[in-house]
Amino acid sequence: MHPDLTERILQHLENVDKVDTLDLATQFNVDHQKVVGALKSIQAHGELVNAETTTHKTLGLTDEGQSVVEHGSHEAIVYASVPLEGIPQAALMAAGGANAKVGFSKAMSQGWILLDKSVNPPLIRRKVDQIVDNVKEQLVLVASGKSQLPAKDVSDYKKRKLLQETTTKSFILTKGPEFATTLTKLETDLTMDMLSSGLWEQLKFKAYNFDALGAPPTRGHLHPLLKVRTEFRQIFLEMGFSEMPTNNYVESSFWNFDALFQPQQHPARDAHDTFFITHPAQSHKFPQDYLQRVKEVHSNGGYGSMGYGYDWKLVEAQKNLLRTHTTAVSARMLFKLANQEGGFKPAKYFSIDKVFRNETLDATHLAEFHQVEGVIADVGLTLGDLIGTLYEFFRKLGITQLEFKPAYNPYTEPSMEIFCYHPGLAKWIEVGNSGLFRPEMLLPMGLPENVNVIAWGLSLERPTMIKYGINNIRDLVGPKVDLKMVEEGPICRLDYV
Repeated sequence: MHPDLTERILQHLENVDKVDTLDLATQFNVDHQKVVGALKSIQAHGELVNAETTTHKTLGLTDEGQSVVEHGSHEAIVYASVPLEGIPQAALMAAGGANAKVGFSKAMSQGWILLDKSVNPPLIRRKVDQIVDNVKEQLVLVASGKSQLPAKDVSDYKKRKLLQETTTKSFILTKGPEFATTLTKLETDLTMDMLSSGLWEQLKFKAYNFDALGAPPTRGHLHPLLKVRTEFRQIFLEMGFSEMPTNNYVESSFWNFDALFQPQQHPARDAHDTFFITHPAQSHKFPQDYLQRVKEVHSNGGYGSMGYGYDWKLVEAQKNLLRTHTTAVSARMLFKLANQEGGFKPAKYFSIDKVFRNETLDATHLAEFHQVEGVIADVGLTLGDLIGTLYEFFRKLGITQLEFKPAYNPYTEPSMEIFCYHPGLAKWIEVGNSGLFRPEMLLPMGLPENVNVIAWGLSLERPTMIKYGINNIRDLVGPKVDLKMVEEGPICRLDYV
């Protein structure tokens, strides 16, 4: 803003009854917003001026209207494209440019061209020898600010997107009760000296702005993972599930693998897939009767199974590791369910917690991630119950595009991989595994033969990526996370309107 623009406004207003801020902007050769800013500054000093809001509507050319000024109207271009001998309509449409259809319709309605059906194929011919391009002429005048068009033409040109109406707000200024041509500096602080000397009675103070925004208070912020975790947990609770205790990151190989009927030679039990613990390296407290039944079904089979036919070793089952899945927790809970007082009762369990795998890091894989697991134990459950439960679970999350793919798991049969569609990556990504626990896993625990257990394990990170439009998991967790994304994340997410 010009340093003395406020005084120039006041000096101009001294010699007139009223003035429009738009006229002042033209007279002072400055942007109108700078004049408005100077007016606000004047108003902050008291009732020097009165300002009444007014509006001005002006017509301006759109990009298409500017093209008409430069090249002619659509109908004139179509007319110019018609040779004396005539032209097929398809060729005219190609020669008339992007707006040939509109131009053809307008040229026909004005009687500039005609369709000659006396020849085959029919030809478009000129009906008049010359034309006057009124559209271009009127738009040229509008561009120069020299013409006020009839309302009918304005409406037509707006529909054709050749004109646009701009509304500008300005202020009509008149002298106020405290009018002066100079501004008195307003005090912002009331000091002890002003109070003791009585000077404050002679001074003007700047009004306190009670609408001004204060400094935002520092506060904590929920990470998107925590928000989605809360959604998962709430959905499980709504569906009647009970939460399993998952406070043991370190697990024995027995509960992590052997209890799940996973052979000791399985590749997942190698060091390149699992993080083994060196101190303490082994566990020693196991239910001995159950351990012997697990050993027997691995080595010699049972419960209708041939087993794996190998020499099962206790030393392998004793190895401690960072749990590779929360299914180890599910195994403990099912064993407890089978041996509780009063016998078996149907149950629904869930857990949401960290698991650890020696993974190669990429856009969708980390070595440490969260697993969401659900387990339902009841009589006569089937694969259909599992699929229906998964559809309902994901529907509550707002994810409706699911696919299931047959898979192999040592401890479930049949088994399915679960896929969700990721719009950001534009592809289907795997979010988890599911299936019915095998009899070789359940019967050694002591569960009745007619009881089936359906279970599924899902990633927490991948559904979060889908719901928040994040394409790389390292942008969600880890050292590369943008904390601003966490701080500015919405309190809630509106998945549907």
